[in-house]
Amino acid sequence: MDLSLQHLLLLLLIVLILFGGRRIPELMRGLGEGIRSFREGMRGEPSASTGPGTPTPPSAPTEEKK
Repeated sequence: MDLSLQHLLLLLLIVLILFGGRRIPELMRGLGEGIRSFREGMRGEPSASTGPGTPTPPSAPTEEKK
């Protein structure tokens, strides 16, 4: 299956029509973060960045002694 320049341009046009010009950078950023996370997971490395999608652990309740 060989993709020619015409095929790639047609695919790009379809993506532009479906998602619009403003959403494409968001989609590509999300795709890149997903690939990066997958690669780090395969290597067993913890994620270096804590982005907005990373949940923070809940703080433990403190007990006061009387």
